[in-house]
Amino acid sequence: MAQKAADAGYAVASIGRDTPAEAALAAATHLLATVPPDAAGDPVLARYGAAIASAPMLRWIGYLSATSVYGDRGGGTVDEDTPPAPTSERGRRRLAAERAWERVAEGRPLDLFRLAGIYGPGRSVFAALRRGEARRIERPGHEFGRIHRDDIVAAVLAAMRNPPLGTSMGTRILNLTDDEPAESAAVIGEAARLLGMPAPPALPFAEAYAAMSPMARSFWDESRRVLSRKTRAALGLAWRYPSYREGLEAILAEEAGKG
Repeated sequence: MAQKAADAGYAVASIGRDTPAEAALAAATHLLATVPPDAAGDPVLARYGAAIASAPMLRWIGYLSATSVYGDRGGGTVDEDTPPAPTSERGRRRLAAERAWERVAEGRPLDLFRLAGIYGPGRSVFAALRRGEARRIERPGHEFGRIHRDDIVAAVLAAMRNPPLGTSMGTRILNLTDDEPAESAAVIGEAARLLGMPAPPALPFAEAYAAMSPMARSFWDESRRVLSRKTRAALGLAWRYPSYREGLEAILAEEAGKG
């Protein structure tokens, strides 16, 4: 992503856990932070907050957050204007990190990207299916969105070209989620079909839930449908992969060297 931004003429500071940032920040015009918060807060701001606040050339900040800030909505719909109401610890940490980035931005354009479940080459259900480890958990009505890696990159680059304007804090909420929320079992079934193998047997939700880790349970405890129409309109985008179907097909093509 940083290379694509540089090719477009931006001086980008993309900060990760092991990236030395002070010198880069002094010359950067655009900053993208991708590190998730931990129990102590946002690790990027803990280490570089003062340097970010005083960066002389910085004219855009992007922070990759998560749709977990919306919390459990009982299957209801949320969009970019819906107030966050996290119900999990990870959602509360994400919201606290967003607020911290707003304070550091100090009126400079800030884009908060709220990402749904990320998938792409090397990060999909295909590997688990091939290993025989995929579980097709059935919970009718529990639908959630996803976002392909390539659509995340496209949205970030479009946001850099069209920064938020006209708000008191210069903050814009962008939901990065595809157009078709779907049940996990449906996605695994489609992936198995594409691989030409039988889908794993259906596993009742109650049985699966009893064996889950606390992190996995926090995912299944929440249900919401996240819309991204306003994001796509603001950025002038159409998703390259509007549903998991196109995304899974593209992953297989890329793995086969045809992407």
